[in-house]
Amino acid sequence: MMNKYIELIEKPQLAAKTDEIAVGDTVDVHCKIKEGDKERVQVFSGTVLCFNGRGLTRTFTVRRIVMNEGVERIFPTNSPNVVKVVKKRAGKTRRAKLFYLRDRVGKGTRLAEVAKAGKKGDAKSAD
Repeated sequence: MMNKYIELIEKPQLAAKTDEIAVGDTVDVHCKIKEGDKERVQVFSGTVLCFNGRGLTRTFTVRRIVMNEGVERIFPTNSPNVVKVVKKRAGKTRRAKLFYLRDRVGKGTRLAEVAKAGKKGDAKSAD
C-alpha cells in the first residue's frame, strides 16, 4: 500500500503511455537512442511479459527473438526516453507474468489472439 502523500506528489508526473497495453500484447516500443550528439528513435517490437512496480517506478518487460536468441528489455513507463508504445496485437493470457515463454521456441511462443468486441453483432440476422 502506498502512502497517500507520496501518491499525491507522483500523480501529476505520471504518464499515461501504457494504460492501454496488457500482459501478452505484442507491442512496438519507440525509444530514444543517443549516439554521440545525435538522437534518434528506435523501435523495439515484442511481447509484454510482465509489469513491475507502481506509480513512477512502474516498468514493463518486452521480449523478442533476434537471430534465434531471446532478448528482453525492461522499459520504465514514465521515462522521457520512451516516446510511445503502440499495441499491434492483443494476446489472450491467464497469467500476470509470462516467464514460461522463455523456455519456448518458434511457434510455441505465440499466444492466442483476443477476439475483438462486436464480432458477434456484425453478422446480418435472418428475419
